[in-house]
Amino acid sequence: MKPDNLHDRAWARLTDAARRAPCADDAAAPHGFATRVAALALAGERAGHSLFERFAFRAVGVASLLAVASVLANFSALSTWPAEEDPIVAGEDLVKVLLTESE
Repeated sequence: MKPDNLHDRAWARLTDAARRAPCADDAAAPHGFATRVAALALAGERAGHSLFERFAFRAVGVASLLAVASVLANFSALSTWPAEEDPIVAGEDLVKVLLTESE
């Protein structure tokens, strides 16, 4: 298999060098390596946030504001609607009643 680009050639060189390297059975991590890895893993903030995550939080905020604004804009209609003079009788056609009231 021949490598066809620069990345593949570099990868092939690295894998060949790894195959030729002597096996070191006593290879241990340097002193403090485990502590450093644990500290990096438990660090507060990640380095990069995804673009979707950033826009998703903004979209939730905008949707919440629009929901509150629509309730506030229609609050008078929502608060007076059940207190009509003629209650809707069971068995009546609800669509017909609502359409005749709007005329």
